[in-house]
Amino acid sequence: MSNQSQSATQPSTSQRELAVFDLDHTLIDADSDYLWGEYLVKNRLVDEANFRARNQRFYEQYVEGTLDSTEYGEFVAGFLAQHDMPTLHAWRDDYVQNTIAPHVRPKAQHAMQMHIDAGHDVLIISATNDFIVQAVAALFLDDATRIIATPFAIENDRYTGRLAGRPSFQDGKLFYLEQWLANQQAQGVTYSKTYAYSDSKNDIPLLSWADVAVAVSPDDALHAYALAHQWAIEDWRI
Repeated sequence: MSNQSQSATQPSTSQRELAVFDLDHTLIDADSDYLWGEYLVKNRLVDEANFRARNQRFYEQYVEGTLDSTEYGEFVAGFLAQHDMPTLHAWRDDYVQNTIAPHVRPKAQHAMQMHIDAGHDVLIISATNDFIVQAVAALFLDDATRIIATPFAIENDRYTGRLAGRPSFQDGKLFYLEQWLANQQAQGVTYSKTYAYSDSKNDIPLLSWADVAVAVSPDDALHAYALAHQWAIEDWRI
């Protein structure tokens, strides 16, 4: 259960409701990780033939559920390690505004706003790296503490090309979510009801954790699983 028990030594708690949203193909009608690679190719920031082929192979493995997420993370982080932060942030800002923003799903915005209007806490969780997710999530939320993503290591204000922890992929999302919930509990916040939204079979562990699971424009495997478990199915495609 997502509702956390509380000892007598902890501060008085506030019970709330929590809505957790996957990012790619849930809140946006695209994969922000894959399109970042395409952006780099389009702008001739990487070697087209080698980078595009590897990027496509990793994306196909993600769809199949066979992705080595650490290998992929290091592939993406390796490019970031070659450039300074101001340069990376300028490219990222251009990418988010001109490539990602047009893919924002209005039905996703509406669903999130309904939770916010109801006083629920909202969290965006993604297998994509935190460099990308921080900027894309800002299209939806102002609070950077409401984001979970695959962490990339930074030293001396530069990316190292390595991960700073396990990928936030499949059950890795639950690993980081449990840490986030523990931090919330330490601050006196617990959740009496939880909701989760995702499109992918890779997020069945996340959806199974929630009290209310919503399959959003799901892939075939998740669609079948959602039907078998009587989960809500919604179409948010643009």
